[in-house]
Amino acid sequence: MSPGKLSAQAGHAFLDAYLETERTNPERAEVYRNDGHGTKITLRAPTQAELLQAKQLCECEGIPHKLIIDSGHIMPPYFDGNPIITALGIGPCCKDEAKKITKHFKLA
Repeated sequence: MSPGKLSAQAGHAFLDAYLETERTNPERAEVYRNDGHGTKITLRAPTQAELLQAKQLCECEGIPHKLIIDSGHIMPPYFDGNPIITALGIGPCCKDEAKKITKHFKLA
């Protein structure tokens, strides 16, 4: 994925996760807003299976998250117009919560 496409997908993941948190857990969203907007990093999951496992762990732990599925774009070799999982937004959450989920991921 090109750096521009990666940035866009990360932006979608952050915003969608935050808006979902605002809707479902406004107190958590307010803490995040009032705490300097936290730290944001972009990590790379080794495999899609590990990304989906991270999503499942978020669900089990009650950590806000949003899976991003891109569709309709053509950008060889990754995007051929079919739906493809591109990102997982995690949070807002504290550093320790995120580390439990992403400990095997590397910086993108």
